Amino acid sequence: MRYGYFLSEPQGADAIGGLRDQITQAADEGFSSAWLSHIFGLDAITALTAAGVQAPPIELGTAVVPTYPRHPAALAQQAMTANAALGGRFALGIGLSHKVVIEDMFGYSFERPGRHMKEYLDILIPASRGEKVAYAGETLKAGIKLTTPGAGLPVLVAALGPRMLKLAGTVADGTVLWMTGPKTIAGHIAPTITAAAAEAGRPAPRIVCALPISVTDDPAGTVARANEIFSVYGRLPSYRAMLDREGADGPGDVAVVGDEDTVLAKLDELRRAGVTDFVGSVFANRDRTRSLLVGAAKG
Repeated sequence: MRYGYFLSEPQGADAIGGLRDQITQAADEGFSSAWLSHIFGLDAITALTAAGVQAPPIELGTAVVPTYPRHPAALAQQAMTANAALGGRFALGIGLSHKVVIEDMFGYSFERPGRHMKEYLDILIPASRGEKVAYAGETLKAGIKLTTPGAGLPVLVAALGPRMLKLAGTVADGTVLWMTGPKTIAGHIAPTITAAAAEAGRPAPRIVCALPISVTDDPAGTVARANEIFSVYGRLPSYRAMLDREGADGPGDVAVVGDEDTVLAKLDELRRAGVTDFVGSVFANRDRTRSLLVGAAKG
């Protein structure tokens, strides 16, 4: 299992400089990858590219870019450009986002999201490989061939439900998870996406698992803190479904929390569940937690 680091979005005028410093530190400490979310601040692809070209080589990924606001060919072009600038070190993580964001904030319909993602990938995947695309779906169309350098980058889909996991395994390179615990990964995520990839004759998919993490001598208090910080994810339907599968009351129950031995045991449980890349989102006791992750990343 490889170890990645979840970057925090810097604030202020020199946000890109702050991001560059985080990427540099992650690379110097031996992490295999660094990931940035795309919410309402920095554009994740642009920011990772601008900061990453100034930092030592490390895989940089988005976790994740919402699909609806960008035509898939336009997103392919942007991602390929980023991959070219970064020397082939970019991983494009995409996701549906949530109805409250797509409908209430952007004004798009969130009807039949599974159909949307299938049509999106039917355009995005070949376009990002530099192939000619002639496609007409129910909601998306494209007739284009990109000549952008940087073709062939990995595309990972934030897939949680069975249909999305089968789709990701069939055509994409894997999945990016959030708020999904080891029991759910072992019993639902890994077998579903791996079987789909095998049936399609594709390589074993990457399962990138991002979770809150903290090394602490006060696990109860730290779990309570995680429930407070990440409370919104306990209310969003897609994440709530994963928490319910896990038997978790709230986000704190899937956070990787405990002393060093406990956290290492939980990380090994994730490895055995099928996780190929663990991405730590450090939310408390940062120095102690980072020290453990650095040790794990170095093996």
